[in-house]
Amino acid sequence: MMPTPPPPADRDRLHQPLRGAGFALLPLGPAHRDALAAACAADPDIWDMYASNFGPEGFDANFAALLGNAGRLPFAIVADEAVDGALIGMTAYLRVDPGAQTLEIGNSYLAPERRGTGINGRMKRLMIDHAFACGFRRIEFRIDARNLRSQAAVRKLGAAQEGVLRAERVTWTGHVRDTVLFGLLESDWAA
Repeated sequence: MMPTPPPPADRDRLHQPLRGAGFALLPLGPAHRDALAAACAADPDIWDMYASNFGPEGFDANFAALLGNAGRLPFAIVADEAVDGALIGMTAYLRVDPGAQTLEIGNSYLAPERRGTGINGRMKRLMIDHAFACGFRRIEFRIDARNLRSQAAVRKLGAAQEGVLRAERVTWTGHVRDTVLFGLLESDWAA
């Protein structure tokens, strides 16, 4: 007798407001456009390392593409109202596959003044906890091989480097990107 496969993970529950220490993740929508554009414009040089350009010259097209992509569940990162309530970045669940119970966390950006404050780690832990609570069993992170800061942050979460996808994509600058693949299993997270 064949074992019964587990039920699919709950994709619909993923994209809901989440609250963490000092921030909230709110489903990204058109109302966040101007505030996110301002946050993304605070560091125009960083976009050269991203697959898409959310800097001033590329923001409108990429924001529309992000909201129009049903395969992505994007969030606005908003500072706690006790701090200032400002929109300080974005992140997303990507490649959501409920049947395989896998997803990716990515498309993350924090305004420069919020980096190094611990928000990124707290935000990722909240997203990981939430994904596992929704029935997902594997989370991936796909990071540009040049982005050593993001690789170090993902390692701190306990994700294992699983390999390098050579020449995996061409970024908006024309750079042929090697992508470092990290994986985090529910059993790793529980340990």
